[in-house]
Amino acid sequence: MSAVGSPTTARRWTAHELLDLVLDEGTFTSWDEPVDLSYADPAYRAELEAAAEKAGTDESVLTGRGEVRGRPVAVVVNEFRFLAGSIGRAAADRITAAVRRATEEGLPLLASTASGGTRMQEGTPAFVRMVEISRALMDHRAAGLPYLVHLRHPTTGGVYASWGSLGHVTVAEPGALVGFLGPKVYEGLNGRPFRPGVQVAENLAASGVIDGVVAAEDLPAMVDSALAVLVDAPGQGRLPARSPRPIGDHTAWDSVSRTRRTDRAGVRDLLAHGAEGTLQLRGTEKGERDSTVLVALTRLDDQPCVVIGQDRSRQVPGHAMGPGALREARRGIKIAQELGLPLVSVIDTPGAELSPDAEERALAGEIARCIAALTTLTVPSVSVILGQGCGGGALAFLPARCVIATEHAWLSPLPPEGASLIVHGDVDHAPEMAARQRVRAVDLLADGVVQHVVPEVDDESPRDLAVAVAAEIGARLRELTGVPRAG
Repeated sequence: MSAVGSPTTARRWTAHELLDLVLDEGTFTSWDEPVDLSYADPAYRAELEAAAEKAGTDESVLTGRGEVRGRPVAVVVNEFRFLAGSIGRAAADRITAAVRRATEEGLPLLASTASGGTRMQEGTPAFVRMVEISRALMDHRAAGLPYLVHLRHPTTGGVYASWGSLGHVTVAEPGALVGFLGPKVYEGLNGRPFRPGVQVAENLAASGVIDGVVAAEDLPAMVDSALAVLVDAPGQGRLPARSPRPIGDHTAWDSVSRTRRTDRAGVRDLLAHGAEGTLQLRGTEKGERDSTVLVALTRLDDQPCVVIGQDRSRQVPGHAMGPGALREARRGIKIAQELGLPLVSVIDTPGAELSPDAEERALAGEIARCIAALTTLTVPSVSVILGQGCGGGALAFLPARCVIATEHAWLSPLPPEGASLIVHGDVDHAPEMAARQRVRAVDLLADGVVQHVVPEVDDESPRDLAVAVAAEIGARLRELTGVPRAG
């Protein structure tokens, strides 16, 4: 989810233009009732009438329903030309009514904002209505219905701090100014300019506040990808399953060594070769982003699911999996639970971050909270030990209704070298400790830790192993959800 541009060069879309761009032709039906201006004094009424003439809309928001590539969706779209897209009482009530109707009709909801926030001409009565909009949105989410947000230039104030920040997926257009307090107001109140480059879509995406940067022209494709996972039914799956065979009698150290090879399949190979329509979510939404964990909405062997995966390729010396990565994973777990989607967790880590900073950022607590979240899930869940399964970071992703391991995957409380240091005072006994601790997939199967082992082929390509693992995940998800396999 990325694009290029800036607010000075990107096209400023009107509400009507955006609806025409995003929705299938001829599918939009307005839900808007005529605006009652009886509460407005003559001067303000004249201002509203002038704004309506300028904008070509009767208020700063338009609502209704339409279709995006054949899928029904409810929409709420800001019109910035109407008093800078500000939200007064009538606009707020219109948004709340649209959200409530979307919930009643069981529709996913797409909001596209472009607003300076609360309408200052109306003050507190308008300001507090952001609470009612938020309440309606949380009821919508509690009903298991998706909420997607597209932040246009500019989105600030109470809009950004309420319905602009409550989406399951949140993106912004390239170069958009997005922030709590607009820079002009900040400078006027504080006598100094706001630091440049902060309240910009690209920076917020890099900081883990929003999921990505998406131009309006690309919004239909993004919505299509999201709804293919969030709304469409599971398919029967067509990836070729690997024929079962006896697991080879490999030494534990052989498996450990194989999984440390840089050319071994990882979670990105799994998504590239075994999934379709992947939409990656980035960050915690709370200002943290850690690339060592990947969270995505996808269809894995045509099974819609949320994937939380440890990306071994990003876990390098000086950049281990930290507390923020686990908080990103918990965001994915929450989305799966809230939207009733199966969860697939992929384990492939040499170990979590060991540092004073990780301790102060609650690493142990985040491991515990991941375990707690997974053990209390009510949706189908599959965990895959894809390669390295080292320490508490691996344990944080392990609980599931079904646990799969590849033939050379392993799981241990510490790296074998660490266990050797504790027991023998040196690292020379690491192979012995790996065998002694029963870390191999075959041992995990015998001990009931895993239920299925995917056979491996010597020197197979990352693609081949990824397809075999994806097929196994798909089979287990179909078992858990009751969807038969094709053929």
